Amino acid sequence: MSFIRKPTVANSRLPKNALGLTRRDYEGGMSTLCAGCGHDSITAALVQAAWELELVPHQVAKLSGIGCSSKTPAYFMSQAHGVNSVHGRMPSVATGAGAANRDLVCLGVSGDGDSLSIGFGQLAHAMRRNLNMAYVIENNGVYGLTKGQFSASADVGSRAKRGETNVQPPIDPVVTAIALGCTFVARSFSGDKQQLVPLLKAAIRHRGFALLDVLSPCVTFNDHEDSTKSYAYTRRYYHPAIHADFVPPAQDIKTAYDHGEAMPVELHDGSRIVLRKVDEGFDPSDRARTIGFLQDAAKRGEVVTGLMYIQPGQDDLHDVNHTVPGPLHSQPYAGLHPGADGLKDLQRRYR
Repeated sequence: MSFIRKPTVANSRLPKNALGLTRRDYEGGMSTLCAGCGHDSITAALVQAAWELELVPHQVAKLSGIGCSSKTPAYFMSQAHGVNSVHGRMPSVATGAGAANRDLVCLGVSGDGDSLSIGFGQLAHAMRRNLNMAYVIENNGVYGLTKGQFSASADVGSRAKRGETNVQPPIDPVVTAIALGCTFVARSFSGDKQQLVPLLKAAIRHRGFALLDVLSPCVTFNDHEDSTKSYAYTRRYYHPAIHADFVPPAQDIKTAYDHGEAMPVELHDGSRIVLRKVDEGFDPSDRARTIGFLQDAAKRGEVVTGLMYIQPGQDDLHDVNHTVPGPLHSQPYAGLHPGADGLKDLQRRYR
């Protein structure tokens, strides 16, 4: 983690959100990652998304595991709650935080090593429970913190900086998440902030578990010509399946246009966005077709990005378990403590 303070430069002309906060108020400590690391671009996108969503810092819980990616929470929203947990165990900590305070915005940042190896079981069960959180995987295909070994997301045939060739098939977190029933699945690229920011905003506002896999090249160990997770490879085979923007819930805005055409749409606040359809027939609500679409694209070596799958309206962890409304700290003490007689009754059931 970084404890280096950024120099404070006062600028009264910086725009403020409805809370009176500027983007600078959503920043954190100075990054100690390698210069050019994709993770820092993701941090910048997180800062912008949090500012635009007008998140109240003390109502946000930032969580991570172990690895280069898991240092990210130190670099944004310094006034929010932060937990750097044990390797791969971040979903358990997020489950506890979310269960105790359902009003918290749980934002997890992990890596391909932290999520798809030691933490794979935890990640799968967080999706199965539809835990209400946004989970960002900063995916670079290597263990950068331990000098560049292949991770579980490394593609077959890709080569390490030291010359080894990966022969093990990769785990695709997007296909895995859709197959496991995750209710929001998207992929983006750290070098495409225009796409990444609205996807982050939509993931944070999604009710349930939102997985966002972000390709984030490791400039030190995996950004060479034999890597399929490099900047050059990703830009060459970059394939946005759908262009979209985030629109806060309000009355429906309907429009119709053909594939390949762009359509400007006026939003409720008077601003305008431009939508463009890319792939004919792509439907992010069709699970089976989305998996087939991703597998076909993978055979062609394409890096597909955008909102891959969404299933709104699914019960989250609190709905399934019928938890009390509001955070536990706001509940009357008598409702949280069974009392001596209640405890005896409870113990009697286990004898």
